[in-house]
Amino acid sequence: MRETSRTKKADKAGEPTAEAAPGTPSESVTEGATGDITGGITEAAPRRRQARGERRIAQLLAAAAGVFCRTGYAAASTNAIAREAGVSPGTLYQFFPNKEAIAVELGGHLLQRAHEAHGRAFLPENLDRPLPELLDAVLDPVIAFNCENPAFLALMHGSGIPGIAQEHDELHVGMLTRVEGVLRACVTPAADGAPATEAELTHVATMVLGIVKTSLELILASEGAERAAYVTELKTVLFRYLDPMITTPLPH
Repeated sequence: MRETSRTKKADKAGEPTAEAAPGTPSESVTEGATGDITGGITEAAPRRRQARGERRIAQLLAAAAGVFCRTGYAAASTNAIAREAGVSPGTLYQFFPNKEAIAVELGGHLLQRAHEAHGRAFLPENLDRPLPELLDAVLDPVIAFNCENPAFLALMHGSGIPGIAQEHDELHVGMLTRVEGVLRACVTPAADGAPATEAELTHVATMVLGIVKTSLELILASEGAERAAYVTELKTVLFRYLDPMITTPLPH
């Protein structure tokens, strides 16, 4: 932003011959606030523009999440996203060149939140809990994340974008490793039906994730009491599947 006040020129007596433009802060006021008459003006405007841009991006990503949930990624369009956000397509293109760029940006935000939810689910102290409490501690953050971000499943499983697919695969591998770690710590090897080898342990962990994934689709498709009922059923299924294999976890 250019300096708006006129430059003051000194006459022979050393006094300024031009007054500052009306409404323009004087040198003493500006310098007192910033220490630099130009810095205080030129730095504020980019910060304001950046804040406005960040708000607009957040608005567009929220709109894209809604459109992806309703129509799926393939059927979504930039026009539909712009309409959902209440802006013109031209405004959208100032921030994103196409639908894929929007999906990649949104996917990055959602994957970060998913990692945070998984971190809360697999806290080390959860291993000290009895199985019903362990299931609550692990499942509740994961279910809450998916309910708060329904676009996650729609985007991760339906976009076909290589970058998103790869990061989601890495997230799945990390989740599988964590479930295996819980089972390894809690399973009684001599228990009837308990996995006796690492391969069998992986099979059990994969089955657990499969049950959770399928149940999440039912949970997200329902609301209120029906959703709560599906959450309860998911925990019941996992309890009955795992209880024969698991003893009360030992302190870690």
